[in-house]
Amino acid sequence: MNANQKVINPENIWIVDAFTSKPFLGNAAGVCILPEYPERDVLQLTALSMQLSETAFAVEKGLREYDLRWFTPEVEVNLCGHATLATTHVLAQMGKVKKGETVTYHTMSGALTARVLESGAVELDFPTLESDPTKPHLALNALGVELLTCELSRDNYIAEVKDYQTLISCMPNFKKLGKMDAQGVILTTATGIPVIDGKTFDFASRYFGPPVGIDEDPVTGSAHCTLAPYWAPRLNKTHFHAFQASKGRGQLEVTLKGARTLIAGFCVTTLKGSTVQPAKKKKSSKEAV
Repeated sequence: MNANQKVINPENIWIVDAFTSKPFLGNAAGVCILPEYPERDVLQLTALSMQLSETAFAVEKGLREYDLRWFTPEVEVNLCGHATLATTHVLAQMGKVKKGETVTYHTMSGALTARVLESGAVELDFPTLESDPTKPHLALNALGVELLTCELSRDNYIAEVKDYQTLISCMPNFKKLGKMDAQGVILTTATGIPVIDGKTFDFASRYFGPPVGIDEDPVTGSAHCTLAPYWAPRLNKTHFHAFQASKGRGQLEVTLKGARTLIAGFCVTTLKGSTVQPAKKKKSSKEAV
């Protein structure tokens, strides 16, 4: 180890596949448990090194209570579902939270909770993010498919396409799509979804986020905070079996409860290791004065 580096904590970083019960499917998230937060640049560089859609950084504040931040390889984001699911899974493996117990996270999106279910799945309690009809940004033409509707939530566009075949055949021009004036775009449909892995689904989606360094996110938990209120009046239901139609084949159980959206899924740990960070510079005698 170089003299200017130190181990933060042995075995404090994980890669976890979220919203799947099978390794190397779902959406891989980085999870890093820290005694305290280092400088923001260290967090960003760690996320960049992980090269995953998001890496979560958690600092314990009390019994089943943590500060939580999420970073893509390029920016810090307001909300991330799959990395929060993965963090809770890691805490359960560490014995910090048991089945039936709830952990509270303090985040840029306020206080969020996650509960470990008796099945071993994790259920997130997130804010519902309503969307309103809007004119599509010109950059959305880069999707190359006809949009039946276009709405805008706090962070993302949500657009409906005519059927599942249109959804999975979409091949965006990511360079042009990256010019949109939002964090990303959720593409969705409830028509023509086949039986997948022996299961039927209420709606399917894909998520593209090139403005934040994610061309396509395999499984996007937070997007379902917008998908749930979007589909509830259209399908006349509040509980959904949702499928994210990426190579990760994400499966989610989503329940709309007014201002809150519950999102549940399984996780699998695939890698565990340790992080290092630059040692803090010693102040010179002039700086110390």
